[in-house]
Amino acid sequence: MDNYECRACRGRGGEVVLDMGEQPACDYFPRYDEPGPDPVYPLQMWLCASCGLAQLLTDPTVPEEPRGAEPAALVEQARDAVARVAAAGLLPTGARVAEYGSPHGGSWLDLLTARGLSPVADGDEADVIIDCFGMMHAADQAAAIAERSTRLAPGGTLLLQFHSLAAIVRQGQWNALRHGHYAYYSTTALTAMLAGAGLRPYGAWQFSLYGGTVLLAACHDSDDRAPVLTDEGGGPGETVRSLLADEAHGGVTTPGVVGGLQREAAAQAAALREWLAAQRAAGRSVLGYSAASRAVALLCSAGVDAGLLPAVADASPGKRGLRMPGTAIPVISPTQLTAAPPDTVLVFVPDLIPEVRKAYPEIEAAGAAWKDISDLS
Repeated sequence: MDNYECRACRGRGGEVVLDMGEQPACDYFPRYDEPGPDPVYPLQMWLCASCGLAQLLTDPTVPEEPRGAEPAALVEQARDAVARVAAAGLLPTGARVAEYGSPHGGSWLDLLTARGLSPVADGDEADVIIDCFGMMHAADQAAAIAERSTRLAPGGTLLLQFHSLAAIVRQGQWNALRHGHYAYYSTTALTAMLAGAGLRPYGAWQFSLYGGTVLLAACHDSDDRAPVLTDEGGGPGETVRSLLADEAHGGVTTPGVVGGLQREAAAQAAALREWLAAQRAAGRSVLGYSAASRAVALLCSAGVDAGLLPAVADASPGKRGLRMPGTAIPVISPTQLTAAPPDTVLVFVPDLIPEVRKAYPEIEAAGAAWKDISDLS
């Protein structure tokens, strides 16, 4: 990969730390009556030796994913995050706010306007800029952070929320790697990116969402009017230092550590296939829940077909009548799931379990069980 250039620092040194071979596009859900085979593309994670940014190596796919239903866990985390940031004094009434949201859905603007902030038009300067899982979808990471820096007003705050690479590595979440997601941030790598755009982090908050999510507050590096957060009781400023220290100790920017995801991928795929085969041999029925992008490479790598997993239920109307990419597994509605509950419902997104247990009590009432996909490994 001598000719590859880092999406953030433009460095050319680095290596592939996770290679899932040829996989179907994670965001293309074909109609159930489309026979396939579906096109496949390389799916690889590359780690920059200069800035430590983990990134999607190449992506020849075209985004087509139908909009998913916003999980309750994501909604609750947004409320919690806005409350914490407001408590730190970073959301003053009348402040101008801009948002870079995820194309998969979810917005903080209603929460922020309810606190007296005023949304601005695209491209306009803002006192508060929110990026909730948005920047990872930019192929050119350097240009994306530069754009946010340019729009940030003097004395303003950029709030970047990201699924922590440290959590991904620690919990073996290799299937966070997917087409369309160009960057996987550690606080260390993101700090380097911010510095390159004339920004610096000065506060952070941690959340349990997706096994480990960070909200980082940054300001212009030369801005003496930027807010200063106290660290009494382990405040947001201390959290930044703690995250950086933990990542340095854990080696989250080193190939040997991040490369452990390759072993996890093989182990989890084998565990899934073995468990489903054992359930079938025992005469126990299994259906899936959540036709999420992260389930695509897992099912394909495990060689799971409709014989082992007859269907996957999903709350998104946009995915009805479709099938999982690379397999003949249909996507069904929750109504179809609850009408004839299987012995076990395998949930591909663990954050959804509290939500689905509450939403579909018929499952457990029928004697069926919800099972967390992470319990298989």
